[in-house]
Amino acid sequence: MMLESTPVRHSLAEDAQALVVGAMLSALGVALLKSAGLLSGGTAGVAFLAYYAFEFPFGAAFFAINLPFYYLAWKKVGLSFTVKTFIAVTITSLMAEALPRYIGFGFLDPVVAALFGGVLLGNGMLVFFRHRASLGGFGVLALWLQDRYGIRAGLVQLGLDLIILATSFLVASPRIVFASVLGAVAINLVLAVNHRRDRYIAV
Repeated sequence: MMLESTPVRHSLAEDAQALVVGAMLSALGVALLKSAGLLSGGTAGVAFLAYYAFEFPFGAAFFAINLPFYYLAWKKVGLSFTVKTFIAVTITSLMAEALPRYIGFGFLDPVVAALFGGVLLGNGMLVFFRHRASLGGFGVLALWLQDRYGIRAGLVQLGLDLIILATSFLVASPRIVFASVLGAVAINLVLAVNHRRDRYIAV
């Protein structure tokens, strides 16, 4: 006989450390992708496109592109989720811009960068999701669809990411695009396998 579990609410301190840890993992994942000349999906992918095509700073582009999605987050998911998502995006944007000053890679194979960067980003997003936050953009839409219709957030994100990556041929070689797709798959497999509300009950 299985006992029913009562959801345990995260404390403010737990949420705060999760936002910092999630941002650290995500920013390091971005650093790996960026150093190998790779792209990603979602709003991060759009920010990468702006960076490669127009040399617009990734952190600033990522922050700006996410701004319209906060209204959706507020209306569909709630104020707490919106505030935590805004903080998560802001910290990740700042860290993504700062990391290259302190971390460099002499040699980085694109496939290895895609897999390790994707897993890091996926786990960073997983930390955010489990504390009712996200990296904004399509993550907000994916979480809402999962909560409303039971569609896996990772699968929704994967479909949207592949659309974004299809435009990558405008700024990158086929090999780089292929490696970038591997990274997107790595990100979303981490989410699809690990982010299930029927298994993780803290709120």
